[in-house]
Amino acid sequence: MDRKKFIFDSLAESAETKVNIQNECMDNINSAVDLLIKAYKNGNKILLCGNGGSAADCQHIATELMIRLNHKINRPPLAAIALTTDSSNLTAGGNDIGFENVIARNVEGLGKKGDVLLAISTSGNSPNIINAVKKAKEKNLKVLGFLGGTGGKLLNQVDIAIKIPSHNTQRIQEGHITVAHIICELLEIELYHKN
Repeated sequence: MDRKKFIFDSLAESAETKVNIQNECMDNINSAVDLLIKAYKNGNKILLCGNGGSAADCQHIATELMIRLNHKINRPPLAAIALTTDSSNLTAGGNDIGFENVIARNVEGLGKKGDVLLAISTSGNSPNIINAVKKAKEKNLKVLGFLGGTGGKLLNQVDIAIKIPSHNTQRIQEGHITVAHIICELLEIELYHKN
C-alpha cells in the first residue's frame, strides 16, 4: 500500500465532499438555521440522537450549543440535550423496551411542542432513529435530519434534511460536523452578537 497516496486521496475526497456540500446543501443549511433560531426565540430546546460516531457527534454539537463555539461571543447557553449519553437510561431501555425504542422513549419524556429533534444517521435507515423521529412528529416537534448517501428512509420523514453528498461514512460524518459548526456559529452570531 502506498500510504502517502492513501492520505492524499482521503484528504482530496474530504475536500471534494465539502465543495459538494456547498453546492447541494446551502439552502437546507440556511433553513435549518431559521428553524433553530425560531425554536430558541420561543424558549424551546434541541434534542439530538444518533448511533456510534453520530452519537458522539450529538454530544459534540450539544456541547457547542450549551457552552459556546465562538469565544469572541459571550452568551448564555442554548438549550440542547444529547439523548445518547446516559448509560443507565440506554441500558435499562434496551433491556426493558428494546434498543429500537429507547430514544423514542426519551423524546416522549423530554420533548415538547416547538422543540427540535436533530436526528443524525449516515444511512438514514437506523430503526431507533426512525422511531425517535416518529415520536417527535407525534409530539409536534420539528425534525432536522443530518443524513448521507440517498438519505434512506428518514429523508421523507424529517422536516429539513441536510444530506451530505457522499456514500462514504467517514466523509458523511466529517460533513455533519462541518455543517454543525456552521449552524452553531450562525446561531451565536444571529442571536447574541451585538455588532
